[in-house]
Amino acid sequence: MSTDDKKLLVRRYIEEVVNTGDVTNLEEFIAPDYLEVYEGKRYPLGIPGAKEHVLGVRTTYPDLIVRVDQQIGEGDWVATCITATGTHLGAWLGTEPTGKVVTFTGVNIDKVVDGRIVEHGGAANLFGPLLAIGAIRAVGRDEAG
Repeated sequence: MSTDDKKLLVRRYIEEVVNTGDVTNLEEFIAPDYLEVYEGKRYPLGIPGAKEHVLGVRTTYPDLIVRVDQQIGEGDWVATCITATGTHLGAWLGTEPTGKVVTFTGVNIDKVVDGRIVEHGGAANLFGPLLAIGAIRAVGRDEAG
């Protein structure tokens, strides 16, 4: 599989699964031994965990759209810069739905082996969305002072 084919696979996964919430063909994109990396730790999720993750995100942000802004591929790895937008309609991090539309940017790093994603990690700028839904608040001088 060429680097361009790997980038296309990741793009199609975002467009056909993440953006629709349709996990019926998830196995076409995700390997049975799929894992996610978060803060240096590896979490084996497999296909059931990948489905649960997509459906959980879609419960919180049912209209979520992830736009692929740029992709870079090297060897088995694909880096994808994204912009995501969705309406906060489900509880997230203990914060009840606000109905607010939030947007964030991020970078996904996916490893593609034998035509399927075997590993996923990355980083997202969630400060804005967390601030927008009230999960965190700015602390500082008040306007009068």
